[in-house]
Amino acid sequence: MVAGVPALAAALFMAAALAWWGQGDDTSVLVAAAAAGAFLLMALLGVLWLRQAAARTAVLRAVVEAVPDALAVAGADGRLLAANGAFAALSGGAGGARVVEILAHLCRGGADGQRLHDLEDAVRRGEGGEASVVFGDDTLGLPPGGAVRPVPRLVVARPLPASGLRGLVEWRVRSGGAIPVPGSHPWRELWDLAPLGVMLVDGAGALLRVNLTLADWLGHTREMLEDGGRHLRDLMAIPPQGELFPERLAGMAEVELAAARATPLRASVLHVASSAGGSLVFLGDLTRETAREEELRRAEQRFQRFFQFAPTGFAFVDGEFRLAECNPTFLAMAGVRLGDVQGESIASLFQQEHRANLLARLGEVLDGRQPAGTPVEARLRGASSPVVHVYSRRFDGDGDGDRGLILHLVDMTAQKNLEAQFVQSQKMQAIGQLAGGVAHDFNNLLTAMIGFCDLLLLRHKPGDQSFSDIMQIKQNANRAANLVRQLLAFSRQQTLQPRVLSITDVLAELSNLLRRLIGENIELRMLHGRDTGLVRVDQGQLEQVIINLAVNARDAMPKGGRLTIVTGNLHTTEPIRHETEEMPPGDWVVVEVIDTGIGIPPENLQRIFEPFFSTKEVGSGTGLGLSTVYGIVRQTGGFVFVESKPGEGAKFSIHLPRLDEKALAQAAPAEESKDKAAADLTGMGTVLLVEDEDAVRVFGARALRNKGYTVLEARSGEEALDILQGERGGDVDLIVSDVVMPQMDGPTMIEQVRRFRPDVKVIFISGYAEDRFRHSLKDGAVVDFLPKPFSLKQLAAKVKDVMEGPPRAGG
Repeated sequence: MVAGVPALAAALFMAAALAWWGQGDDTSVLVAAAAAGAFLLMALLGVLWLRQAAARTAVLRAVVEAVPDALAVAGADGRLLAANGAFAALSGGAGGARVVEILAHLCRGGADGQRLHDLEDAVRRGEGGEASVVFGDDTLGLPPGGAVRPVPRLVVARPLPASGLRGLVEWRVRSGGAIPVPGSHPWRELWDLAPLGVMLVDGAGALLRVNLTLADWLGHTREMLEDGGRHLRDLMAIPPQGELFPERLAGMAEVELAAARATPLRASVLHVASSAGGSLVFLGDLTRETAREEELRRAEQRFQRFFQFAPTGFAFVDGEFRLAECNPTFLAMAGVRLGDVQGESIASLFQQEHRANLLARLGEVLDGRQPAGTPVEARLRGASSPVVHVYSRRFDGDGDGDRGLILHLVDMTAQKNLEAQFVQSQKMQAIGQLAGGVAHDFNNLLTAMIGFCDLLLLRHKPGDQSFSDIMQIKQNANRAANLVRQLLAFSRQQTLQPRVLSITDVLAELSNLLRRLIGENIELRMLHGRDTGLVRVDQGQLEQVIINLAVNARDAMPKGGRLTIVTGNLHTTEPIRHETEEMPPGDWVVVEVIDTGIGIPPENLQRIFEPFFSTKEVGSGTGLGLSTVYGIVRQTGGFVFVESKPGEGAKFSIHLPRLDEKALAQAAPAEESKDKAAADLTGMGTVLLVEDEDAVRVFGARALRNKGYTVLEARSGEEALDILQGERGGDVDLIVSDVVMPQMDGPTMIEQVRRFRPDVKVIFISGYAEDRFRHSLKDGAVVDFLPKPFSLKQLAAKVKDVMEGPPRAGG
């Protein structure tokens, strides 16, 4: 039905236009009036086809109601379907009856009524016709101001073709006299106000008439288009090849018309109605529609970009929490393809332990019991298993019960890793500070214990019954000192003596010891990479790291197995993240210690580097082995990672910064180390010993006096300054001072001493690491360092080395 409306409207419109332009007699006028009546159909049916239905229907209804004829449309059964006001007034408002019966009832005689029935029968047979009948004395349909007089009526009936409908009959009733015409023809206004572009052309394509709508579209005046002798081809922006007749135009769906503006006018050819008097061409403006479509397309494109490239995951789920749609970010987070999960429950994408809580929270949002914007934390499945915050918001569709949720997924994995790394760092720092403080106090005690044992051994030689007892005390004190060193290694507060080494050489020297440590039932394999780079480490501490890892691997393989040590180089351009640690890009030398043991449970992987954490039986270990490894590697500037699964062994990967061999080749060669174990440790000179711990000070003073030195003692920094500024201050050749003391510490005291004794030599002794006090010294200050605990021999050797060495610059 809708597709036939343009053709019907065009045909009727053409008839009306021809009548307006005076191209017929009274019969033509009648046809024009009848055509005007047909606009009722355009008003009733065209509403489904024209976009601006409301405005157009109002215009057409006003025109149809102003037509002086009574117009009606009958269905296939002859009953009234539609009528204008004139017909309603004529029929007295009878609705639902057969039109022919309504008209026959109005006739004065039976002959008139019979003629109407005959007329209907002729129409039903496919024939048109008319009949003159006489109705009542009332007259209808005359325009305002026209003459009103009783006249016979002329009834015209004809088939009304319409797409999709059969058997429609148009009835028109009018007076037998001429229609009074007012000063301005009513069709002129309708012609110009029509929302369509309309033009009348002759059979050769010459332009005869246009309406104002088309003239406005083209940016010209009506007169310019009608009086310029223009042809249909002249209106085309790009004229087609060959002649352009109206019939050819009818076969085009769309044309471009040349307009006054730079951009041609895109128009759709709605209909071309032709007759002997010419052709009416009806056009629709596609410019605004195209602009709206383009704006809509761009808006959809912008939204699609936001949806597709958003850094957060978007998903739509229905009321049963089934996945309907999502963006690529969501799929990347979940590690799935849309075709595999579309229509499945959203919970299936999350790990099992998070599903119940997630569904419960989503259900609360869907039912309105939980406000939108409150996230729920969950972990997705897949290889990366990211932690996400799921934000949900309800939408209710179009009110047809199609409700669901819009989900926003924000990847929180990096933040969670940073939080875990921060917590782990804080915990390790707290443990390290505790361990360092304990180690400092223990070192003071152990220094005194070991030192007084050495003094006793000077009087009790081998063979003396007390010698073995003293040695037992000293050996256990040394064991305690070794534990303290491990605590300091974990807390990264031990004093290192780094030098340039080749990992391959260190492991080659260590291989025999490692074989003895792991036993005969464990195979040791060493695989060295080619051109393994150099590192700067403390060799003793590096050997301690390898030994600790080897012993740990041995304990994990009680029934034997294989221990593999692999070395090589690694170059990275991106940071490497492992659990809570992140290793920056650069060049690294890697040492991997791999065993085939029982593996490490996942719940222990985060704790294996904590001091005193051990899964071994009581008495089988101190729990400091791996914590020592962690502390030494981190203090050296490296990283240690562990990978393990229960029953599949473990792999510890040590990454140490690789040195630039070219820079090393240009640097000055390192000084060869001196033999500290000199046979003669005696010496001469005056030593000022500054120590707040009485036991350490007494031992140190006695030890140095036994070696031939003059020793002045001070319990604090203030007392030492008094001695140096006194009578004997000028005799002091060397100051041996503790670092941490009440009130004035060692570095502060030395800074004041340098003001009046810039050349005096200094040895600091401390239970803390050397790096802990170096930053408090004045730039350029040169001092020596002896870590606690130390033996008599170590103290004497250090003092003699400094006393006999070159002068130290005070800085």
